[in-house]
Amino acid sequence: MLDDPLALARLQFAFTAATHYMFVALTLGLAPYILFNQLTAVLKRDEARMRAVRFWGGLYVLNYAMGILSGLVMELQLALNWSGLSDMFGYAFGAPLAVETMGAFFIESTFLGLWIFGWDRMGRWAHWACFLVVTATAYASAYWVLVANGFLKWPSGFRIEDGTAVLDSPWALLGNPSTLMAFGHVATSALLVGAAVIAAVSASHLRRGHDPDRMFHRGIRHAVAILLVAVFPVVAVGGAQFILYGQEPPTSGMTYSAEEIAAIEADRSPAVEAVGRIGGDVVMMTSWLLITVVAATGAVVWLVRRLDRARWFHWVLIALPVLPYLASIGGWVFRETERQPWVVRHHLTTADAMTDLSPAMAVASFAFFTAAFTALAAVTVWLLVRFARRGPEGGPLAPAPAESDREGGEPVPARTL
Repeated sequence: MLDDPLALARLQFAFTAATHYMFVALTLGLAPYILFNQLTAVLKRDEARMRAVRFWGGLYVLNYAMGILSGLVMELQLALNWSGLSDMFGYAFGAPLAVETMGAFFIESTFLGLWIFGWDRMGRWAHWACFLVVTATAYASAYWVLVANGFLKWPSGFRIEDGTAVLDSPWALLGNPSTLMAFGHVATSALLVGAAVIAAVSASHLRRGHDPDRMFHRGIRHAVAILLVAVFPVVAVGGAQFILYGQEPPTSGMTYSAEEIAAIEADRSPAVEAVGRIGGDVVMMTSWLLITVVAATGAVVWLVRRLDRARWFHWVLIALPVLPYLASIGGWVFRETERQPWVVRHHLTTADAMTDLSPAMAVASFAFFTAAFTALAAVTVWLLVRFARRGPEGGPLAPAPAESDREGGEPVPARTL
């Protein structure tokens, strides 16, 4: 494989995309939970609940920062290794990514900064509104990325002029059925990822008998409720995407004739088909396993109402985040391999989309990006675990101790909302 630049480039992008999505899924999963909890804290003027918002928000900020960094690196290697895609479909594929980048860097990051540094410096409703914008732009960013990805799978709304795709109908691009179904699937599956992480962190603290302000008692129950609500839409929306499988995209025949398309697809690699089947199997198995775990958890919560004391079950919840991550990555593997050997289905093959790289250059690129993303993922997981174990007293957004606390005097009561 080391002498095959195409295989290395594909494996590299698969690894970097899967690593980046780990951060994206947790960001999308935590944001609505933090937003809802801060709204509850503001309405009730509850300082204890606001401390919980600071704790979960600290994990969100750390994960968001790593997601931005990994996204930049991923877009860099997308430009370096797949220049053929941008040369032919830059106007259609690149435009949504440009909008997503502008939104993430200028809107989402700005309001997240206001939220981070606005504690006790702005009104409670203005502060909450900042995170409302953060949450909305996070999901908008995911939508724009899926607009680009959906175009690759179901290309429509363009014409070819001098070998370059020119957009004819922005509405066909924005309303792409592949995009809309994938967005629904990503949005609901991210809720599972966020809920699983909340449940795992809460269970870890409850197992150690550490539950300030009953923060983790609430966290574990909220997480189970989210899992129960979200798991069935995830399976339903994911299954709905199979409607498009086997169908011809509306622009099929524009670039290649039917005979040429059939000849290209006849050379589809058996290894690619095997990977796609494995990805599909992972999705199905983990989805069913999630349903089983969630059903058992819900029975314990509603019938016994002692989940916060069920130490034996805490170990199950601590391991739970692995399952939705596997399901998410498996789903992407299945979605992307099903489209092969095309980058843009029936218009641009994977081989033609790749930059002309020598084997040595491909090996160097693969080694650099794999090492960079492995280190990034390892550091992020270590930091998340470290701050999660510290609890609300040692999180990234934990309030600084009062002067009297540092000097050993009487503590100063926290300022009410």
